[in-house]
This record gives sequence, C-alpha cells and structure tokens, in this order.
Amino acid sequence: MTRLPQIALLPDGKRLHLQDGPIDLIIEAKGRDADVRSAYQAAAERFTGLLDELCTELAELRSAAGPDRCLLKGVVARRMHAAVAPFATDCFITPMAAVAGSVAEEILGEMLRTTTLDRAYVNNGGDIALHLGEGEQFTVGLMDRPDRHGVMRTMSVDADMPARGIATSGRHGRSFSLGIADAVTVLARTASQADAAATVIANAVDLPDHPAIMRVPANELQPDSDLGGRPVTRDVGPLADHEIERALEAGAARARMLLMSGLIEGAALRLLGETRLVGATGDGTPASHAFQEPTIEHMLQA
Repeated sequence: MTRLPQIALLPDGKRLHLQDGPIDLIIEAKGRDADVRSAYQAAAERFTGLLDELCTELAELRSAAGPDRCLLKGVVARRMHAAVAPFATDCFITPMAAVAGSVAEEILGEMLRTTTLDRAYVNNGGDIALHLGEGEQFTVGLMDRPDRHGVMRTMSVDADMPARGIATSGRHGRSFSLGIADAVTVLARTASQADAAATVIANAVDLPDHPAIMRVPANELQPDSDLGGRPVTRDVGPLADHEIERALEAGAARARMLLMSGLIEGAALRLLGETRLVGATGDGTPASHAFQEPTIEHMLQA
C-alpha cells in the first residue's frame, strides 16, 4: 500500500500542514484567495512522494560530500549537495546537513512557479524558506533553545534584504551536533545554504576535550546516522565565563569567515545564556536592524 502524506489546513484556516515521516512543514501564503489556494495545491502535489524520492538516494546522501563531483540525481538531493559542497574541503559534512532547508526551498519554489504571491514561507521544523514581495516583511521569534518555549528576541527580514533563508542548528535540535551551542540561527540567501551553514557554525562552537562535556558516538544513539562513530554532544556541564566566551568566539570566527565568503548574511550564536551576533545581526552592516526585542508577528520555533 502506498503511504500518503498528511495534508490539512490548520485550525486557523490560513496555514497548511504537510507531514510525511520526518518531514513536517507549516506553510503560509499571502495574496489573492485564488492564488493562495493554487499555491497550497501545488505545495501538496510536490510534497507527495518527495520523501520517497529522497530515500532512493539515501545512502549517497548520508555519505561525505565531495567539493566538486556530485553523483546525485534528484533535484532536492542535488540542492542538498550544492549547499554543503563549499564546506567539504575543510570538514566532514554530508548532504543531510541541508535536507530540511532544501525541502522547504523546493516546496516554496513550486508554489511560486504556480502562481504569484505577496508573501509566503515554508517552515520545516525551524528551517524556513521565505518569499517577500515589494514592501513585505517577515518577523520570526527566536527561541533561547530549540527544545524550550520562550522568545530570546525577534528577527525581521525586509524585502530589500538579500536573505531568504533562515535555519537553526545546535545540540538541542532534531539532529546531532558536534559542538556545544544551544542554538545557532543563520540568515542566508536560500534556506538550503542557511541550513548547511548553521550546522557548520554550531559545530564550531566547542571546547574540545573539556571534561564537563559528555559526548557519545553518533551511531550508538542512531545506528544509521550519517555521522557514523563521530562523537556528538549529549550534555554540557558548568562552564566558566571565559570558557563560554572562548567557545562562542570559535563559532563567531567561523561565522565571520562565511560572511566574508558570501555564504551567509548573518548569524546569532547562543550558549548558556550568552549570545554572539555576527554580520546582519550586529556587525555594523546596513541590515543591523534584523534582530529586535520581542514584538511578534510570527513566532516560529527554530
């Protein structure tokens, strides 16, 4: 029997919920009623079978990405590889590091290929693909930690900003992390790029060999993990202020390199109550207004 995804409007009648296995999307579009309906229909049709499409290449998607050669066939799979390829020369990374953002990007793209919308987002568990028409703005509430409620601050993305992707990674998220960050949220030009970069920056927030940090091989927790036997963070004990600062600076240094390379537009790094902002989030660029105090238009858990 063919497995069918769950497709339904949420109780507010404005947002669409699509769920199939580990893929769980919340979608909202703004525009004429007929255009919104067409966009939601297009999203549902493209979503159906997408998980099966990815599973046909799962072994390759879980393998270390090469910086140049890509043997993947599917459009989403190839987008995943393209997002992680810039990092493959100096660290271990697989295309799975960009799966959530790439799926969100694909669904949003299908909606926009079908009709014209004023604004739309596809939120895949906190990894978000955005469309903003002229004069539109998107505001997202950032969590102190992805596994808890409570807004740390909000982030606004205007139509005149280049960022159209938001992603969060860290040791409390859905995927394993090699670092100790509670959360790293990244702005990038696409959701797939933001997803890959958030993973890399979160991994860089670290204190290697620190006795207060408990690590376990990833494949002991999940036998088919794409990280294999690499140690992933399971707990972080008390750290001195200077140690928190050192770990955050390691991540911020990585984020600044990606900013200078044009791979991200900004990042917010969070560890044990302390925050470091880079680029569009506070390094003096024209988009330094991106992060504000909590006045929420949309609160989406990152």
